[in-house]
Amino acid sequence: MPPRRLVISLLCLAGLAGLGAYAWRANGALERTPAATAENAAKSLPVAQKPVLVEVAAVAARTLVDDVAAVGTLVSNQSVVLHPEVAGRVAVIRFRDGGAVRRGAVLVELDAAVQRAELQQAKAELMLADANARRAEDLFAGKFVSSSTREEAASRLEVARASVALAQARLERTRIRAPFDGIVGIRKVNIGDYVRDGDALVNIEDIATLKLDFRLPELYLGRIGPGQALEVSSDVVPGVTFPATVDAIDPLVDAEGRAVLLRARLANDKGRLRPGVFARVKVLVDRRDDVLLVPETALIPAPGQTQFVYRVEDGHARRVEVSTGARRAGEVEVVQGLAPGDRIVIAGQLKLRDGAPVTVAQPMAVSGVASDAVSD
Repeated sequence: MPPRRLVISLLCLAGLAGLGAYAWRANGALERTPAATAENAAKSLPVAQKPVLVEVAAVAARTLVDDVAAVGTLVSNQSVVLHPEVAGRVAVIRFRDGGAVRRGAVLVELDAAVQRAELQQAKAELMLADANARRAEDLFAGKFVSSSTREEAASRLEVARASVALAQARLERTRIRAPFDGIVGIRKVNIGDYVRDGDALVNIEDIATLKLDFRLPELYLGRIGPGQALEVSSDVVPGVTFPATVDAIDPLVDAEGRAVLLRARLANDKGRLRPGVFARVKVLVDRRDDVLLVPETALIPAPGQTQFVYRVEDGHARRVEVSTGARRAGEVEVVQGLAPGDRIVIAGQLKLRDGAPVTVAQPMAVSGVASDAVSD
């Protein structure tokens, strides 16, 4: 056979062999395709989700007291620093530092020898003027003296009486008395000291009732008034709350700070609080019943300034969008979206999605919200 035909024959045989191999591979691929497709389809089928372990709490309706916090300073119900009205030397001190005194009690006496002598002289002149007036009256009755003589004697009697009253007042000014019931402070003078009129002797404070001055923003003006209840606390008496009431509201609002000055009054019978002490004030602005409160941990923020919670229904978590209101320690008011008795997830939300099955774990003690102890 010529060489050219031999080459052509070999090429034809090689082509037939290649076509046969291709047909065999294609046929095998077609037979395997349904199995592979079924396997891939099986892999793509959703696997049943395992229940997520969560903690839940029951939503309860309670009474909510709206309040606003402020700080203030305690002030004495009455406070005064005693000063002498006349100069003189301190003769007697009739009180003990820090002791209680009654209204009208003499606390300090100045040396009053001159004033006593003046009073004695005035009384003697009064006695003489009184005798002359009676004698002139008798003589006028017998028509031995004129009416002008009688009137002159009566006038001298009145002058003598005024002199006695004046001497008595000067003597009284040497005695410094307590103007009201209270507690005296620490004296600033000693016996024998010479004091001038106006010098400070001692302060006296009425602390059986205390006043409390504090400020609130002007926006609360429409929600506060005289007689409104307050709660006062101080580091001086830790852990104790003192009830108080609004006594007065300043009619002038501070134009710079946009705040209004208020004065409250509270009883201090046991004397545990003192004037000048820093105090914290809680103003009870409003009281609302049947308010739904949930723990802050139950809320989940969402885009668009919205929030939602997961409510447990028939063993599944349902996403519920809520509207919130006031906040307090660890709790938030829910205005819309929930009802009393709803069970909400308070822990474990990160693994949840809407409709996911859940298992309720043992509840944690949540302040103010009734926890659910039933497992699904």
